[in-house]
Formats: sequence, C-alpha cells, structure tokens
Amino acid sequence: MVIGTVLEEDDGDERPLVDLGTVLGKVVTVLFAFQADDHGVNLAELGRRTGLAKGTLHRVVNDMVRVRLLDRTDGLYRLSGQVFQLGMLASFERGLLEVATPFMEDLYERTHETVHLGVLDDTEVVYVSKIGGHRQASAPSRVGGRMPLHCTAIGKVLLAKSPPELLDRLATAGLLRRTPRTITAAGLLQRQLERVEEQGVAFEYEEAAVGLVCVAAPVLDTEGRPVAAVSVAGPVSRFRPDAHVLAVKVAAAGIAAVLARRMDVPD
Repeated sequence: MVIGTVLEEDDGDERPLVDLGTVLGKVVTVLFAFQADDHGVNLAELGRRTGLAKGTLHRVVNDMVRVRLLDRTDGLYRLSGQVFQLGMLASFERGLLEVATPFMEDLYERTHETVHLGVLDDTEVVYVSKIGGHRQASAPSRVGGRMPLHCTAIGKVLLAKSPPELLDRLATAGLLRRTPRTITAAGLLQRQLERVEEQGVAFEYEEAAVGLVCVAAPVLDTEGRPVAAVSVAGPVSRFRPDAHVLAVKVAAAGIAAVLARRMDVPD
C-alpha cells in the first residue's frame, strides 16, 4: 500500500503551485510529473512533463537519485521506495489504513473480488489501498492513482456526501467520457447522487472501464462528512454489485466507528 503522491496527466489535473526558481520547486515538479501507471520514464519525457531545461532537469534528477527519491534503471526513472516510506508517514492516511485494512480484508473474504479504499482530493478520487486476489478484474485503479469522481462508485459516493458546490465545479469543467457508459450529463449525475443519498451506496456500471462494475459506501465522520469510501468491484460477467450492498455498508460503518472511537480518545 502507498499513499497517493503522484498525479495522472488527465485533463483538468491541477499541479502544485511551486517556484521553479528554487531547488525545492524543481524537485516537487519532478515528483508530481510521475503518473500512477508509469513503469519508467526517460529524461526527454520528464522534460516534456515538467517544462524544465534539459541541463537543469539532468542535475535535479541526478541529485534525486543520489538521495533515493528516484530510482534509475537503464536510463529510465521511477519513484523510489523511499517515497513510499515518506507517504506512509502521513499521519491521517496511515491511521486510516490501519483502521480500514481489517475491514477491507474481511470484505475481500466475503466477496473474493477487488476491494478499494479511496479518499477525496479536490475533484478526484485517490486510491490509498487495494486488495485483490488471483482472479481480480482488470481495473484502471492503482494505489496512489487518481480517477475522476463522476465515473467511479467511490467518487460518486464521496460526491454525494460533499457540498453541492463540488458538483457545480465538475459540471462547469465538463464530465469527461471514459467509456460509452460514462455519465457526461450533469442533470443525470445529479439524479444518481440523489439516489446515492437515499440508498447509502453508489453503483458503477462500466463507467470507468469496460467490463467492470462496482458498489461503494462512504466512511463518514461523526458530523456526516466523508472521510473516505470503500468499494468492491468485479467483472460484469460474474459480479452483481447489488448483492453486496450490505457487506460494503458494514465495512464502511465499521471503519467509521473505529475512527470515531480513536478521535474520542484523549491525548
């Protein structure tokens, strides 16, 4: 498991605002240039993604390799295991993972399908944990990866529990189509979110990836705000999301209850 420290280069992504005149600014720019599905990126591609001059970029990545922020193999760069370790030090996400993992494992044992834990970050879902067995469905999600809110079950359930201004922002930016079944009309998405509020779960039917269906439930704090969401996904050929509504709700409620108890423990 790894905390999401990378951004995918989809339309609408917002990069961190950094001063490229500083060493720190250049390092942050390089770190955020990596995408969740990268298996190795050459210097020319990093230059295209960062906009840094070749000589400057070469010096920065060499320094990052020396301090083990990047790994380099055969001229290709990737985020290092040390970045993974730094991500695990993030207190909130680490605590969330500690609490959620047993419930996710139980959900996996009940379904033997792919289980996700995701959190809201601006207008996207960041996947912070994923459990899947040998027969797990092919899915676009990766730990540390990002997906749009409107086309994933986790995203829709987080969106339904968020202030309406977030949906307005998404609608204004445009709902991008990822598959033939992706919802791209704001009015239709709004009606789905109303059903999510009524049912306590969100469904996804081949909206993020062809052949994949999913059901998700929110992890709420004591004031009803979304902390995270948990989902189970499988191939449309064998998986019926509606048959696992109760199991997903139980997992989400269990995570929420333990988090609430931890918050009540005095320092």
